[in-house]
Amino acid sequence: MRLVSTPSARGRLSLVRALAYAVGLLVGSATTASAQDTIRVVPIARDGFVLVSFNLADGFTDDVRAAIASGLRTTITYTVELRLEVPFWVDRTIAETVVSSSVQYDNLTRKASVARAVDGRADDTRVLDDEPAIRTWLTSLQRLPLFDTSRLEANREYYIRVSARTQPRNRSIPWSSAVSGLAKFTFIP
Repeated sequence: MRLVSTPSARGRLSLVRALAYAVGLLVGSATTASAQDTIRVVPIARDGFVLVSFNLADGFTDDVRAAIASGLRTTITYTVELRLEVPFWVDRTIAETVVSSSVQYDNLTRKASVARAVDGRADDTRVLDDEPAIRTWLTSLQRLPLFDTSRLEANREYYIRVSARTQPRNRSIPWSSAVSGLAKFTFIP
């Protein structure tokens, strides 16, 4: 038996491939959009710096709470990138900063030592004793001057991308792989 390929059969096959490709793109973009919505990012260019604020929604899970209560040092590391959109090419990274927020709970004193470091340098340390303050310390950052605006061109569109990882990494923590968020802004000096 000999199979005969007709133009209509080839057309249907290419239509099926095109539909499968389109469905794959839609599913991939929906996954990316939901991952980017996990971190809410707000950049502000003011006084020679790009001030970055962000909040990691759903970052303080029951598993994170249990790890902290056990006395295990828990760290969330945020990689913050200042990027320039380049049409028809890979976007250019202007600068990158790593911010880590960590907490270690002492079961004897019932207090938590928290620390924040920017690019490996200690930025702030405190001792906290209530859970809402610990949650805020780990999952949000407010108006931290991370980037100098001297490297930015006037009236260009930039964006800040923040990705977060937790340590210790645990399979029961649903966001132990990196989650990210981004926000665009136009630099007007």
